[in-house]
Amino acid sequence: MTRLVIADDHPLIRAGFRQLASRDCTITVVGEAPDGASLLAVLKTTPADVVALDIKMPGPGFQELISKIREEFPALRVLVVSMYPEAELALRALQAGAAGYVTKTHAESDLLEAVRKVARGGRYVTPSLAEWLAARLEGGLGAEGDLLSARERRVLTLLAEGKSYKEAAAALSVSPKTVSTYRARILRKLRLKTTADLIRYAVKHELKEV
Repeated sequence: MTRLVIADDHPLIRAGFRQLASRDCTITVVGEAPDGASLLAVLKTTPADVVALDIKMPGPGFQELISKIREEFPALRVLVVSMYPEAELALRALQAGAAGYVTKTHAESDLLEAVRKVARGGRYVTPSLAEWLAARLEGGLGAEGDLLSARERRVLTLLAEGKSYKEAAAALSVSPKTVSTYRARILRKLRLKTTADLIRYAVKHELKEV
């Protein structure tokens, strides 16, 4: 049984998604949240497998929220369910750690299939979005900095400002070990080797905290 939490600031949307999920005997709704802070509170007390996350809820930006969910609940799968079909938003959600992206305008069967697929450990995007992502990959995804999630960009900025792991960790409310993990990920994505390389990259691209 897939345990689903619905995060959306519109009560009617949450009610509709709950009713839709009730038609699938493999999915049970175990919680709801109207904003980012409430969602994190629910997840701390409610075991869940998938979060259906609206992209425009009150609270931190969706990339920051997805990154925080992935840090605190690494086994949890995030499915972004949005009113916005823009491919750029989908890319940013996937970079932040979402397992899938589907719009609310899709058929009910697509929404349920998206929940089931990410619950099984897969990823879900529509065929049109998959084609767009493939085209971006062929073109190198534009600027290399586009490869970084919002949290990775912030870690890069903090380290480029000369912050130690401990100082960066305090600013992000994470452990120094987590900062080190992010640093390694950033180096790999940008094909760099040292912190000095990161500083030069940040200066060159005029990166600012997001």
